[in-house]
Amino acid sequence: MVKLWDKGYELEEGIEEFTVGGDYLLDDSLVKWDVAGSIAHAHMLKDIGILSPKEFTELKKELLVILKDHNAGKFKISRNDEDVHTAIENRLVKRLGRTGKRIHTCRSRNDQVLLDLRLYSKEEIFEVAEAVFQLIDTLLGFAKKGEKIPVPGRTHTQRAMPSSVGLWAGAYAESLLDDVRVLKTAFKLIDQSPLGSAASYGVPLPINRQEVSDMLGFAKVQNNVLYANNSRGKIESIVISALGQIMADLSKMSGDLIFFSIPEIGYISIPDEFCTGSSIMPNKKNPDILELVRAKSEKVLSAYNQVINIIKDLPSGYNRDFQETKEPLMESFGITLSSVRIMTLVIEGLEINEKRCKDACVPEIFATDAAIELAAKGKPWREAYIEVAKNLNSLKEEDPVKNIMKKTHQGATGNLGLALAKKNLEHSKKKVFAARKEFETAIEKILG
Repeated sequence: MVKLWDKGYELEEGIEEFTVGGDYLLDDSLVKWDVAGSIAHAHMLKDIGILSPKEFTELKKELLVILKDHNAGKFKISRNDEDVHTAIENRLVKRLGRTGKRIHTCRSRNDQVLLDLRLYSKEEIFEVAEAVFQLIDTLLGFAKKGEKIPVPGRTHTQRAMPSSVGLWAGAYAESLLDDVRVLKTAFKLIDQSPLGSAASYGVPLPINRQEVSDMLGFAKVQNNVLYANNSRGKIESIVISALGQIMADLSKMSGDLIFFSIPEIGYISIPDEFCTGSSIMPNKKNPDILELVRAKSEKVLSAYNQVINIIKDLPSGYNRDFQETKEPLMESFGITLSSVRIMTLVIEGLEINEKRCKDACVPEIFATDAAIELAAKGKPWREAYIEVAKNLNSLKEEDPVKNIMKKTHQGATGNLGLALAKKNLEHSKKKVFAARKEFETAIEKILG
C-alpha cells in the first residue's frame, strides 16, 4: 500500500503501528467529508487549468463510487493505509492511474484532515444542538407540569426557602439554552474553510480558496494559511469546551435527580425500567444511568484539558502531536449526544410525588419570608432577621402552594416565564435548522 509520503522505503513495523495508532479506525467517520472535500478541490483545480474537464469528471465519478462503497461496507481503511486520505487516493490511483495521482496537487494531508474535521464537526454540532433542543422542550414541559408543586429549595444541601418543581426544571432549560449559545460560538469558528493552507505556507499557484469554501458551505475562508494549521487543536478544544458546558449541566442535573429520588426524600420516582439492581441485595434500585452521565461529563471535561495541553507548547506549523487531538474531539461528540438523549428519556419518564414534595415544606422554610414580611412593615432587616431566628419553633405552617404562587416577580416561582423560554427555544431552533439546511444543501450539491 503506497503512502502519501512514500520515498521508496518502508517503516519498521512497530514504528508504523505506533505512529498510525487508531487513526485509521477513527477515519471511518470522515470518508464522506474527505470525498466531498476532494471533489471541491478537484473542481477548483479544473477551474484554474490544472485538471482537464475529463480528468475532473473521472475523479468525481470515482470519488462518488468510493462513498457508495463505503456506505455499503465495501470500502475499508486499513492500518497500512494510515488514514482516510491515503486510502482514498490509493483507490483513485488504482482505478484511474495517472489521473488519480493528480488529485493531491496543491494540497497536503494537513489540508485534508483540517477540512474533514471541520465538516465532520459542523454536522455533529447540528446533531448535538437538535438533541439539546429536545431536552429543553422536555424540561419546559416538565416545568409546566410541576409549576404549582412546591418543594424545598436548598442551599448548602439544607432546606432553605420554598421552591417548586417547575422552578428547578425551568432553571436547567434556561441553562441549556445558554449552552446552545456557547455551542453556536464554537460553530462560528468551525465554519471557516482551511483548505489551501497546504503544509502551513500556501502554494505557488493561483488556487481559488474562496471557490472551495463556497462549494463546501462554509461561511468564510480562514485567511492566514499558517494560522489555519496552528488552529488545529485550538478550535477542537473550543468545541469540546462547549460540549463540556452541556455535560456539566447534565452532571449537575443527574446529581439533583439522584438526591431527589432517595427513598428518604422521594420527591420524584425514576421508572423501574431505567434502573438496574444489585447482584446481592434484592431491595436495590440503582440510578446507574444518572451516575454514568455524571461520570461521562468528566471524560468530556478531561478531553478539553487533554487537547489544550497537547497544543499549548507546540511550535508554529504542523506537528504530528495534532493527531492526538482527533480522538478526544470525536469521543466528546459521541458522549455528549448519547448523554443528552438519555437525559431526555429520563425527564420524560419521571414521576413527581406531589404529597412528598408538599410534606417536605416544613414551617422552618418559611422563615425568610416571615423576616421579609416584618421588614416590609417597617422593622429594620437585621432586627427582623434576629426575631425570626430566635423564634423558629413558633413559625406557623403555611400553604406551600399559595406561598410559591404569590411570588410573582419575573423569574420567581409564581412567574416562571416558561413562555419566554419557549420563545427563545423556538428562535434558536429556527436559526440552527436554517444553518443546517444551508450546509446540507451545499454538500448534497457536491455529492449529487
